[in-house]
Amino acid sequence: MSILESVYEIYTHSSGVNTDSRTLKRGEVFFALKGENFNGNQFAKTALNEGAAAVVCDEEQDFAHHLLFVVDDSLKFLQEIANHHRHQCQAKYIAITGSNGKTTTKELMRDVLATSFKTQATQGNFNNHIGVPLTLLSIEKDTDVAIIEMGANHQKEIEALCAIAEPDYGYITNFGKAHLEGFGGVEGVIKGKSEMYTYLIQRDKKALLNYDDAIQKSRAKELKHKSFSTNGSGDFQFKNTTREFVSFKINSIEIKTQLLGDYNLSNVCAAVAFGLWFGADIHDIKEACESYVPDMNRSEIVETNKNKIILDAYNANPTSMYASIENFTKSTFQNKLMILGDMFEMGEYAKEEHQAIVELVEQSEIETFFTGEELSNCKLPSNTISFKTTNDLLEHLEANPIIDRTILIKGSRGMSLEKTKDLL
Repeated sequence: MSILESVYEIYTHSSGVNTDSRTLKRGEVFFALKGENFNGNQFAKTALNEGAAAVVCDEEQDFAHHLLFVVDDSLKFLQEIANHHRHQCQAKYIAITGSNGKTTTKELMRDVLATSFKTQATQGNFNNHIGVPLTLLSIEKDTDVAIIEMGANHQKEIEALCAIAEPDYGYITNFGKAHLEGFGGVEGVIKGKSEMYTYLIQRDKKALLNYDDAIQKSRAKELKHKSFSTNGSGDFQFKNTTREFVSFKINSIEIKTQLLGDYNLSNVCAAVAFGLWFGADIHDIKEACESYVPDMNRSEIVETNKNKIILDAYNANPTSMYASIENFTKSTFQNKLMILGDMFEMGEYAKEEHQAIVELVEQSEIETFFTGEELSNCKLPSNTISFKTTNDLLEHLEANPIIDRTILIKGSRGMSLEKTKDLL
């Protein structure tokens, strides 16, 4: 029996897998991974002493144990065993990537498909070279549909994740100005995300295409696919009736969601399209979409005793920032205020992209607080105040209470703008 077969046999009777010795529970298989600031190999003996079902490491230890397995590369082994498990499950695998909206689309799709099928999906944002294998290993063998979120900030990452997960279906939410530094500009983003299309084409698999997106529509002849749109083309045709919250009609059924902004329309449409494609009932789909409440700082609506907050501080890039500001500007909310933070991973594009956001804010004529080095260094209009750091902003909010406003909060994860919520 090979090491992979031996570890997999133990895994099938374990309580799961773990890569963090600090949170390891008795009965879990521990994979000792290495990073810039940690080396899991140092905790192999501790893991066994604490009841690990097995330990996989890639450095020789000074002890022997029948549950200790030394391999060439622990991360690669984790990916291989995850791929092996993927083939022991009956599920149809759907992969999702894109610059914006991946997690929201995944959660909506999970809720929609769960009305008719045993469905599992990526937890949180476990969407990288470690998270995808962990997600795969969490899939139960009798699952009908498994939805795997895939994130990337460099070329070849989606290609590698597809090789691990081997999706049967794929969906790219959009091609936006995200991770420009790593991808090398917008064309690099398109090339990198399209690695999913390449995988699907080469293996005769299927994709869902958004025909409102010219880039996706251009791939229609190459891919086996189904499509949706709001402009009268495609297999699933939606009529947009969005006001403040996303709503639309499909097959004469109107669906009214609790999601703000036109930028969320395609996310919901994709979930509905997959549901209809897989044979779910439209009335069940409607209930799932209308029951979905955004959370985790993603277009989350928070009512405090002083203000209404649209908390969209999970992350930001030029495309998502532009969409949020534009939607907020044309909304019918009263007494508007925006709190906007720097966008990270812009590289050489940082100055021009932040200045473009500032100019959009100027056109909106909405009072705005900027925070972060990049935004503070821009040429700022009179309707704005800037702060170098989020702590500076917090001090200002504490000294100058804000009352009876509708406030959009958006910035990159590293800005931690969700901290402002407690002062608003």
